[in-house]
Amino acid sequence: MSSSDAAAGASQRTHFPVLGAISLSHLLNDMMQSLMLAIYPLLKGNLHLSFAQIGLITLTYQITASILQPLVGLFADRKPRPYSLSVGMGFTFVGLLLLSRADSFPHVLMAAACVGMGSSIFHPESSRVARMASGGQHGLAQSIFQVGGNAGSALGPLLAAAIIVSHGQRSIAWFSAAALLGMVVLALVGRWARHHLSLVRKRAAAKPVQAPEPAVVRRTMAVLLALVFSKFFYLASINTYLIFFLQKRFDVSVRDAQLHLFVFLAAVAAGTLLGGPIGDRIGRKRVIWVSILGVAPFTLALPYVGLGTSAVLTAIIGFVLASAFPAMVVYAQELMPGRVGAVSGLFFGLAFGLGGIGAAALGQLADLIGIVGVYKVCSFLPLIGLLAALLPDLHQAKASPRGAAAAGAGAA
Repeated sequence: MSSSDAAAGASQRTHFPVLGAISLSHLLNDMMQSLMLAIYPLLKGNLHLSFAQIGLITLTYQITASILQPLVGLFADRKPRPYSLSVGMGFTFVGLLLLSRADSFPHVLMAAACVGMGSSIFHPESSRVARMASGGQHGLAQSIFQVGGNAGSALGPLLAAAIIVSHGQRSIAWFSAAALLGMVVLALVGRWARHHLSLVRKRAAAKPVQAPEPAVVRRTMAVLLALVFSKFFYLASINTYLIFFLQKRFDVSVRDAQLHLFVFLAAVAAGTLLGGPIGDRIGRKRVIWVSILGVAPFTLALPYVGLGTSAVLTAIIGFVLASAFPAMVVYAQELMPGRVGAVSGLFFGLAFGLGGIGAAALGQLADLIGIVGVYKVCSFLPLIGLLAALLPDLHQAKASPRGAAAAGAGAA
């Protein structure tokens, strides 16, 4: 076997150590983000902030973490910078140090912006690297990558309660060690990615990826964005308000309600991990269809069942609904093979943005019609999944000149 053949074989093999490193980095990144959100009460008390100022902190973070992600991804598509992963984690490192010492509202805004910028750099490029390391198992790679973020988001509030609440604002600086660890891991990942980038490009140039016509791409992206809206608005109703819903409807304790929330989050993690490889086997369109629309009977029943059945339904809803996102991201990457970074940034940015907007909008609605009423209204959101019938089968799409020309740059 020649050296070129060996290199090609290596580029087509699934690199699980790289995927594990990316997933660990995702865990650290999202843990530090959720950590910042979990200490709002501490910041409000220490700095005498109003609720309006708390909202501006969230807005600053959401703008830098959500809106910038597609722009960063678009830049990465044109000029890949694998070592930018460490740079992104460096922004988070600086943000945590600033947050630990912030003694005024403007300082907190600067810290929130740094953490958000770190996230906006991390997600598009790391998703590109996960695809590069997939060896063709794109769904599996996305699932491994994304489940790290789910674990980190759940871990952040627990660490905030265990450490920061007891030791105060200055203890936030201790978590900068996690950012340093992430920078080291991502530097190693960046070195691997730089070495393999040329191999992936050569393979993509040899086997151009077929892409649908531009009109089909625009129509399909509109359907995908509607499905993302349905998914993350409904998830916001459970992530943010499940405890309040259970307390209102069943008069349970906060501890029991938190147990229900934990079951839901565990099911979300399991669904995220399995959704990608299932899509690799049976097709991503089928996973998207089943995950969004298939969950509708359970969401429609949730507001009316008893406490025990409610726990079962929330677990099913979490598992089935979460399995859609890895399939959606990979489906969109295959739809636009020359824009892998931009697509990743768009979808992860929407995940951040719609979650925040959904929580705020549903909170306003809860003030008007009550939290049980919110769950009755949100139960219809998965019916938007009917739009999945409009998604084309990408394996049957004919290549356009534009899609073939872009394929070489987008496979990375």
